[in-house]
Amino acid sequence: MKFFIDTANVEEIKKGLEMGLVDGVTTNPTLLSKEKKNPDAVIGEILSVVDGPVSLEVIATDTKGMCEEARRLASLGTNAVIKIPMTEEGIKAVRTLSREGIKTNVTLIFQPVQALIAAKAGATYVSPFIGRIDDISLRGMDIVEDILVIFSNYMFETEVIVASIRNPLHVLQAALLGADIATIPFNVLKQLMNHPLTDIGIERFLKDWQSIKK
Repeated sequence: MKFFIDTANVEEIKKGLEMGLVDGVTTNPTLLSKEKKNPDAVIGEILSVVDGPVSLEVIATDTKGMCEEARRLASLGTNAVIKIPMTEEGIKAVRTLSREGIKTNVTLIFQPVQALIAAKAGATYVSPFIGRIDDISLRGMDIVEDILVIFSNYMFETEVIVASIRNPLHVLQAALLGADIATIPFNVLKQLMNHPLTDIGIERFLKDWQSIKK
C-alpha cells in the first residue's frame, strides 16, 4: 500500500520523504490556506520536492471552470493530479480531462456507486472519506471494501485512496482490505511508528547496557 501525505506543509513533506514514507501528496484549499503563503508558490515547491503524484484541488464548481483550472494546474508539473469533486459537473469534467490525458482524483466520495461512476468516467483515483463517514456513526471502511470489490469485479484501473484518515487503526484497516493508497496526516504518519512497548524495550536495553559498562 502506498502512503500519500495529506498536507501542504513542505517541511512535513520533507520529513516524510526522509523517513521513506511518502509516495505522493494530497492537498486541498484548507491545507494550502494554513500555510499563509502564495498558493502557487507552495504548489510549485511541493511539485519540485516530490517525485510521486501530487493532488491539487480545483475551486470551480462548473464543468468549464473545472477543466480550465485543471489544465492550468496540470501545466505546473508532470506529477500533478487534479482533484475534482464528486458532482454531476465534476464527472463531466473528469470525462473530458481523462480524454486529454490529465490525471484526476475524484474526491468527497461517500458511497460505492459514486466511486463506480468516477471510475467509468476515467478517474485515475477515487477518494472515499472514511473519517467523515465514521463521524455520522457509519463504518467508513465498509465503503472502501465495497469499492474494492466493485473495481475487482470489473477490472477498473482506477486506484482507491483511503482519505480522511484519523488514526493508525484506519491505516491498518485500509492495508488489510488491500486499498491501493492511504493518504495520511503528518501526525498520524508519525504515530504509525510508535508503540509503548517499543519505548519500554529501548529504555530497558539502554539501562542494561549501562549496567554492563559499570
